[in-house]
Amino acid sequence: MSNDTLMPGASRAIRSPLRRLGVPPNAGTTWATFARRFSFARRTGSPSRRLNLALQGGGAHGAFTWGVLDALLARGDLGFDGVSGTSAGAVNAVALAAGLMDGGTDGARECLHDIWSAISRAGAPTSHPGSPLAYSATAKLSGALMQRSLERIGGGWSPYDVNPLNLNPLRDILLARIDFEKLQRESPITLFIAATEVASGRGRVFRTQEISADSVVASACLPNLFPAVRIGRFYYWDGAFSANPDLLTLISETRSDDTLLVQISPDRDPDLPSNREEISGNIGRLTFNHPLRTQVQQIEVCRRVPRIPLLTDNAVSRIGRHRFHLIDGSPHTLKLSRDTKHRPDWHMIEGLRDVGRQTTIEWCETHLARVGKRPTADLYGKYFSDRVPFD
Repeated sequence: MSNDTLMPGASRAIRSPLRRLGVPPNAGTTWATFARRFSFARRTGSPSRRLNLALQGGGAHGAFTWGVLDALLARGDLGFDGVSGTSAGAVNAVALAAGLMDGGTDGARECLHDIWSAISRAGAPTSHPGSPLAYSATAKLSGALMQRSLERIGGGWSPYDVNPLNLNPLRDILLARIDFEKLQRESPITLFIAATEVASGRGRVFRTQEISADSVVASACLPNLFPAVRIGRFYYWDGAFSANPDLLTLISETRSDDTLLVQISPDRDPDLPSNREEISGNIGRLTFNHPLRTQVQQIEVCRRVPRIPLLTDNAVSRIGRHRFHLIDGSPHTLKLSRDTKHRPDWHMIEGLRDVGRQTTIEWCETHLARVGKRPTADLYGKYFSDRVPFD
């Protein structure tokens, strides 16, 4: 065992600050990890509350989540243990972590701004329903009429036909602004990015030490838009097919007992879809919300398991007692037309960011004092019944 590893019998004086910084007090914790997180804590101050973040995907509507993160960072009294993100949520997650790593809360706010500005400048994205931050060169040169025409005549083409070079501006944006090798080594928060293995349909969670520009792009890869992303021996599509976002891994592999879910995909739409475009959009919405509903069901099962000392599995017990909180942007995104997901107009992005900020400020005034004490959202009630969520 190397000399820089904290032995299981390390003194309480050493292990106690590790616990306060969110470092598990085990034999795998190194002095380098401790020093990095201690340095980060000194730069950002000691947060009075810590929680996890679970960030949904949703294309350009992910700008709402940008506003949420910006408002949370502006407070200066919150710390984040882990962040689970899918698609646009994955983009927000790595921007948050990279910014915190390089410049604390101010750096995180700046990194998020830079990436969303670049996304807007990259041009209009394609019109695939639910397309998460994916862009085409032709769309940048075309107006709305041209884009609609391409949608109608391009139904018989695959991304392997129209994009044989596998060009992806999102990859370029990320590589220009994030040092992924450094992020793997020094991220101050634990990251979980979801993608879906093409061959089996199984979800794959990329953890901090595995995260690259390709894994983020894979998390945002729509099959009808881009060729599948190859990582190692496997090919991947959008993570929303399997986890949007992954809650169970986040809970199981972090120390926090509180998770804030930022929802941007409407879980219900009262209007009956009647034309081809509406039906296609609704199919995408249902498909990408199904994995979240499934995990909420699994969490509810854990919650209802009787807790019998020495008999109840520790993981089941921990999941069952986890406290959830919710900032829901879907009332705002539901008002927007389907194609706004795929056209990152700066005016719309700014509007969603601003409403995300304001929604978060109001949420903090009402609910933040309860974080660490009790849940402020009933996810099972929200997604599976007509019960009113917690006040």
